[in-house]
Amino acid sequence: MGEKFAAALARAATGNEITKQQIIDLLSALPGEEENKLFQLADQVRQKYLGNEVHLRGIIEFSNFCRNDCFYCGLRRSNKQIQRYRIPIEEIIETAKYAAELGYGTIVLQSGEDLHYSGQELAEIIRQVKKVGGFAITACVGERTWEDYTLMKEAGADRYLLKHETADPILFSQLRPETTLKERIKGIQWLKELGYQVGSGNIVGLPGQTIETLVEDILLLRDLDVEMAGIGPFIPHHQTPLGNNSPGDLSLTLKTLAVTRLVLPQTHLPATTAVGTLHPEGRKLALASGANVIMPNLSPVSYREKYQIYPDKAGSREKPTESHAKITSLIKEVGRSVSTGRGDSPKDKFKTC
Repeated sequence: MGEKFAAALARAATGNEITKQQIIDLLSALPGEEENKLFQLADQVRQKYLGNEVHLRGIIEFSNFCRNDCFYCGLRRSNKQIQRYRIPIEEIIETAKYAAELGYGTIVLQSGEDLHYSGQELAEIIRQVKKVGGFAITACVGERTWEDYTLMKEAGADRYLLKHETADPILFSQLRPETTLKERIKGIQWLKELGYQVGSGNIVGLPGQTIETLVEDILLLRDLDVEMAGIGPFIPHHQTPLGNNSPGDLSLTLKTLAVTRLVLPQTHLPATTAVGTLHPEGRKLALASGANVIMPNLSPVSYREKYQIYPDKAGSREKPTESHAKITSLIKEVGRSVSTGRGDSPKDKFKTC
């Protein structure tokens, strides 16, 4: 191992805070021994703080309409080739009932930034889903007003997922026209003030991104003190301006995940659908690199292929029963167990009796 990498890894192993330069040294791990040592330490930290359970968060993608025009996302408003949909509340409830039968502890209600729904309407969807079972509810509907966040929290939303995507403010605005990183962060801070368990996260491999950008992503997640961080690779979509770019690198994605685990030992980190799309063994590799969450798609089959943030999304052509069986089997194959609880943050302020 290189001297600088070994020193950074040794520092991380003590549990003490690591510097920006040490994060760079860890992200620069070479294939072979260095990468293996990094992944092993991340896995050990995950086991120490979060145990061997893998938490399942069942996603219901209830609308693919979006007001934004992000250069990397197939749901962008300028994409006229996509077939738009909104799932009726009755089908959302039926899907939630199915999730309850399977024993899911969390439902993620996800959509594009669809302003067709008022804050009151989103709150009512949350309220109805909450009645189905003892779920934790995660809302993932983009940037909304303080009033909307408040309505959703009062209706029973426990968590909110608002990924910052990139900590580079210039790159953020270039790839997300008419939006700013400052406003995104303000939304995350509002959510924390309202008592949500907050998730954020970033994309690895965006055109124009550097190692230094990834360091800033990790430091921002630390500064925001998030309860979950979704870290996945960039996957180009042919119906977007970035369609001809190369996808993110699997190795760098896993290293970013592993270093984030070392910096945020108590934060839930998913083995993302994107990493499973990039590589057939991606989710297994992520689980061995610090991840402790998987987010299966429970949306009705007729809608799945229409929610294309990126193409050929893992599980998009499977029935919900197939997705669930495949994921639970994968978890057992890697020697882990499927959680039967809500999977709340282990931080003291979120612990339940």
